[in-house]
Amino acid sequence: MVKFPQKKRKVKLYRNLCEAVIAGLQDIFDEKKYADKVIEKILKSNPKWGARDRRFIAETIYDIVRWYRLFRELANAEENEYWKLLAVWCLWNKTEYPDWEELKGVDRKKVIARYEEVKVTRKLKESIPDWLDELGEKELGNKWSTELAALNEEAAVVLRVNTLKISRPELQKQLEEEEIATEAPITYPDSLLLEQRQNIFTRQAFKDGLFEVQDAGSQLIAPFLQAKPGMRVIDACAGAGGKTLHLAALMQNKGRIVAMDTEEWKLNELKKRARRAGAGNIEPKLIESSKTIKRLEKTADRLLLDVPCSGLGVLKRNPDAKWKLNNDFIDRVKELQQHILQDYSNMVKTGGMLVYSTCSILPNENEDQVKKFLAANSNFQLDEQKSILPSEGFDGFYMARLKRTN
Repeated sequence: MVKFPQKKRKVKLYRNLCEAVIAGLQDIFDEKKYADKVIEKILKSNPKWGARDRRFIAETIYDIVRWYRLFRELANAEENEYWKLLAVWCLWNKTEYPDWEELKGVDRKKVIARYEEVKVTRKLKESIPDWLDELGEKELGNKWSTELAALNEEAAVVLRVNTLKISRPELQKQLEEEEIATEAPITYPDSLLLEQRQNIFTRQAFKDGLFEVQDAGSQLIAPFLQAKPGMRVIDACAGAGGKTLHLAALMQNKGRIVAMDTEEWKLNELKKRARRAGAGNIEPKLIESSKTIKRLEKTADRLLLDVPCSGLGVLKRNPDAKWKLNNDFIDRVKELQQHILQDYSNMVKTGGMLVYSTCSILPNENEDQVKKFLAANSNFQLDEQKSILPSEGFDGFYMARLKRTN
């Protein structure tokens, strides 16, 4: 018999921490709030909690969210029976739990027996909705099982070295002196991987703008644009600016980056991050209407379109997304992607290039969108496209570089 899955971890349960976990799950599933925001609010609510307590709350909530369907199956739990899910989590992690009334009714032998039954059914074993399993198989075929398993792994904490202020070897050495061990992967030249999860945002090196937290796969998109110092670059879906800041570093603060978004609060956040990073060539610009785009026609040497998407490539770090997404949302987001490609591409100069990118692994959001655009725009041609799959160790991304010929 295959052993019941478990991590090599034993923790002692404390009532107040478990109640915080249950409150978090109620907010995520009953109130439909985003897991990262819920956890952030919980941790802020009690500044006296130590690092171990905070880690327990965050990791336990994320674990239960990730395995929500599977844990419900194993516990035979109704939608709001979160204490039962916590009991299964304890069994999953070889953790003894107290004789609390709320944790009763979950029997280890029954849970293990049920796991033996459900583990042959992929959507149950990997804990995803029926519709998502059907869509993944339709889109990715034999690759889906491998990628799905990878998407259920815990996401690594990856830093992007801000080369405007420090080199990777220098930052690695500085962090090592603070007893923060990192790994420097060869194929991701600006990346450092934390060997142990921790709250890195409290460190002076972060406050001094020496690094940002950015997945290694995401760090491949800005270089793919092939922006050079002195160019005029538009990042038209900039958000809070992770890729914008990377572009500023790659361009050595020379030239101009117009960072655009439809949400002003995101651009305000970008301004703060740019000041901290010492990025002085970024011009935030709110997209107020289609006129904003029209005024910039044929002004960009390079255009980055990091478009809204399903986010299926980043389920490692956003596991609650699989319970919030549906087919209708994906259909709507595909329409938006094509609209952005068709309308925003006019900002590229003749001879210039654009990169279309997503954090999805679905061809219908990626290659198919590019094919559709090229079929309707003979003045663009495909230069190169690349997929980063979750099974490679990081988040999943797609990027396509297109050149404007006239």
